[in-house]
Amino acid sequence: MGFASINVSVITLAKSFNLPYLSAYLNSLGASYTNGANFASAGATIRFPSPIIPASGGYSPFYLDVQYQQFMQFKDRSQIIRKQGGKFAKLMPKEDYFRKALYTFDIGHNDLGAGFFSNMSIEEVKATVPDIVNRFSIYVKNIYEVGGRSFWIHSTGPIGCLAYILTGFPSAEKDSAGCAKQHNEVARYFNYKLKEAVFQLRKDFPSAAFTYVDVYSVKYSLFSEPKKYGFELPLITCCGYGGKYNYSDAAGCGETITVNNTKMVVGSCDNPSVRVDWDGAHYTEAANKFVFDRISTGAFSDPPIPLNMACHRNV
Repeated sequence: MGFASINVSVITLAKSFNLPYLSAYLNSLGASYTNGANFASAGATIRFPSPIIPASGGYSPFYLDVQYQQFMQFKDRSQIIRKQGGKFAKLMPKEDYFRKALYTFDIGHNDLGAGFFSNMSIEEVKATVPDIVNRFSIYVKNIYEVGGRSFWIHSTGPIGCLAYILTGFPSAEKDSAGCAKQHNEVARYFNYKLKEAVFQLRKDFPSAAFTYVDVYSVKYSLFSEPKKYGFELPLITCCGYGGKYNYSDAAGCGETITVNNTKMVVGSCDNPSVRVDWDGAHYTEAANKFVFDRISTGAFSDPPIPLNMACHRNV
């Protein structure tokens, strides 16, 4: 079961187990959910977002509370459908699957971004982190209460290395990799509080398995040592147009724009397989694979267990 602001980790995770990609909860009738469900939504936050799409710069209305409510609907309705029988019953998970499932979370990044772009100071955004993490813990506890026992929880990434932050805050102090230093400091503080919360969850629910995954370190290595891993131009958007970082929120990937009285579609760079930043806010498929290949080994997890052992209680 995946809860996230983006679903790349959920998709890659399923593939690593040789399972079909997880169907989105909101898929049309007829989708198969026998291997789980994906509740992720691009632009999702933990707290109620402001503004919401389609407002300029808006975030998904499917924030974590909505994702959780959808999960509860799915849990109940899937069993009703199974009991009714018929052709749709075989597309639903068995009741005991919910206890055996791995619940994955990759969310929080957009809460920080929303704060940065709402005229809050760095310190003010940082001050919101404890509440954001506390709200996250509540939903994990709620899923435990209805049977969840295995949780795979990602830290947030180095938000200050992404083009939408670097473009939005051009005067931000940069670190040696060229990333916005203070914005990354807030991300690291979020991860510190998140790791604390995971430790507390372990104490509160000793019969469950909670794995904290340090995604930040892996992602940051793509910006600090790109050549070492076969990447280039890590701060420059692959699919974008305009400015120092080839990014503008007025010329998003796939949009049609007018340049020198000529219409053009904002398209991909020539070789996305060696690039890190896809569209200014998301990573390329190659970068996501790089990250997943490393975190799935358990080398960046606490406890240091591989993904295929994440459904076992942490010792």
